[in-house]
Amino acid sequence: MFMLTSILLTAGFALMGAGIGAGLAAIGAGLGVGRIGGHAMESIARQPEAAGKIQTAMLIISALIEVVALFSAVICLLIALNAGNIAFF
Repeated sequence: MFMLTSILLTAGFALMGAGIGAGLAAIGAGLGVGRIGGHAMESIARQPEAAGKIQTAMLIISALIEVVALFSAVICLLIALNAGNIAFF
C-alpha cells in the first residue's frame, strides 16, 4: 500500500512540476519577446535610419528566446510522459 502511494505521489509531483515548468517557460518567453519588441520600437523611433539593423537584431534575439522556450517545453513534456516510470529508476 505504501509503495503504491509513493509511486502515485511521485508521478503526481512530476506532472505538477512539468506543468509549472512549461507555464514558467511560456511566461518568460512572452515577457522577453515583449521587452525586445518594445525596446526595439523605441530605438527605431529614436534612430529611424538604423531600423534595418535594429529589426535584424530583434528578430535574431527573439528567435533565440523562442528556441529556449521550445526546448524547455519539450523537456517538460518528456518529464510528463515519463511520470509513470519515475518510481522504477
